[in-house]
Amino acid sequence: MKKIVLHNKTKAAVISESIAVADSFLPRFLGLMGRKGLGEGEGIWIQPCSGVHTMWMRFTIDVVALDRERKVCALWPRLKPWRISPVSMKIGSVVELAAGAIDALGISVGDQFEAA
Repeated sequence: MKKIVLHNKTKAAVISESIAVADSFLPRFLGLMGRKGLGEGEGIWIQPCSGVHTMWMRFTIDVVALDRERKVCALWPRLKPWRISPVSMKIGSVVELAAGAIDALGISVGDQFEAA
């Protein structure tokens, strides 16, 4: 998977310098399954995506839902394994980060993300 830098334009902050982009069937299907965890600053941007599950995952994650304009429309901090997030047609993609990243980075609903 290709990797990009993801910024929170609203807060003039870097979300991650190593976000893997899952934009085709197999990477979207596999997501983070099979991994033992995410390192600091790692994550995956799943697009398109209207909700997530953590089935077959071994660790807790933070999930940031973005609308089609990449504005944060929902947050699911510390989503544990074997859970399902709400699904919404308003969501265009999701960013999965290490547990605690939402709080540590000060991500809020309404923030505007951009990729570089």
